[in-house]
Amino acid sequence: MSNAPTKREAQIVADPDVPTITITREFDAPPEKVYLAWAEPELVKQWMGPRSIDMQIHTWECRTGGSYRYDAQRDGEAVAHFFGSFHEAVPGERLVQTFGFEELPGAVALETMTFEPLDDGRRCRIVAVSVVDSMEAQAGMMASGMEVGIQEGYEKLDELLASGGVR
Repeated sequence: MSNAPTKREAQIVADPDVPTITITREFDAPPEKVYLAWAEPELVKQWMGPRSIDMQIHTWECRTGGSYRYDAQRDGEAVAHFFGSFHEAVPGERLVQTFGFEELPGAVALETMTFEPLDDGRRCRIVAVSVVDSMEAQAGMMASGMEVGIQEGYEKLDELLASGGVR
């Protein structure tokens, strides 16, 4: 029997009637640890985004009323800029935040993420629902290549959790 993490792909679903995108993924770690990987900037930096990108975090205050700002970098050069506010942060349970992309001014998503316990709390399912302002914005997000960053980022998060890098 192997102790290797289960390989999973995130399910990314665009609602055909409402401008939302829902991302669902399971992790072989308790909700508290998966949440901590979202909350601590030094952990976020290790897993978020595609493998070809590094992250430079300028601000990451994962608390109710906090904010964040970071750049995606390739070969030391910023290629994308992201920012938002944390509207609600309930450790191990829920995050509500805005998500802004500087290269697309005015397009802000409201994201609600829940951390659902599985197997008596030994594992976790995250469900992230992003609400955007139009069906066009939803289509643009789906066409942006975000799936690569989500899938590769969650693979890196699996590795981080399995290595004991989240305490």
